[in-house]
Amino acid sequence: MSLQSVGIIGTGKYVPERILTNQQLEQMVETNDEWIVTRTGIKERRVAAEAEATSDLALEASKRALEAAGLTAEDIDLIIVATITPDMFFPSTACLLQDKLGATKAAAFDLSAACSGFIYGLATASNMIATGMYKHVLVVGAETLSRITDYTDRNTCILFGDGAGAVVLGPVEGGRGFRSFELGADGSGGELLKVSGGGSRMPASEASLSGKQHYIHMAGNDVFKFAVRIMGSAAEDALAKAGMTKADVDLLVPHQANIRIIQSAMNRLNLPEEKAMVNLDKYGNMSAASIPVALAEAVEQDRVKEGDCLVFVGFGGGLTWGASVLIW
Repeated sequence: MSLQSVGIIGTGKYVPERILTNQQLEQMVETNDEWIVTRTGIKERRVAAEAEATSDLALEASKRALEAAGLTAEDIDLIIVATITPDMFFPSTACLLQDKLGATKAAAFDLSAACSGFIYGLATASNMIATGMYKHVLVVGAETLSRITDYTDRNTCILFGDGAGAVVLGPVEGGRGFRSFELGADGSGGELLKVSGGGSRMPASEASLSGKQHYIHMAGNDVFKFAVRIMGSAAEDALAKAGMTKADVDLLVPHQANIRIIQSAMNRLNLPEEKAMVNLDKYGNMSAASIPVALAEAVEQDRVKEGDCLVFVGFGGGLTWGASVLIW
């Protein structure tokens, strides 16, 4: 059976209006702008309004992606939302989004792979279209990390922000589209980056609340070492699977966690600064939303041309990682 070529035919993004700057964080915890910028590259991040939840951010990004693709919600066969901050345990955020969009013909589910979730979603959707199961799939990375961030913990509160990015996947001409995916996980590192409270292991209780178990806890140095190692190697593995080399890369669209981690990946791939899409200075780490928001901005800025070789790469809690090569 010959497989259909699958590519991205529409992109969209949405970030909340409220901006939280490093200077504002200086008033909240013991930190300063120079320290944050030097170590992370982040200058500000977005915070969802009180009435905004993950599905609301996802809705706006999805509307823009559909418009860019020239499709309506009725044309979508499946919705995948990659998130670690769903509106609620169930129903899934994807089902809530399906209703808000009016995508009455679409199946819908959430996918949990932390910051790698968007690439996991792309791999899932791409294969479903390639085999003929579906024609158009909406893949969304959306997070309201501000709801699980402890703003008294200076090691984590400087890092995270809220936002959503969406793409529409569909059939494309031969020679275009996704060339490879590289996905991985190492559950032995699960303790390094986690939210312990609220699940079946530790249901919500007075003890879990007072112990701040419903917030992000991260072993920063260990996660940094893992990320520096895995970002470059995952990208190289994806390129090798695609039968391509570092020299073929036109644009790297990495997970926006830390500028030093991105620079290490660029060095490993021998890429100059202009061949990497970086926007973490404005948004911080938006987990599953980071890569799709960065891609949408790259398209807005006309940094992506037909025939360009794009590499997506990310890492996250789990521990997980993912990379993909796409011919635009």
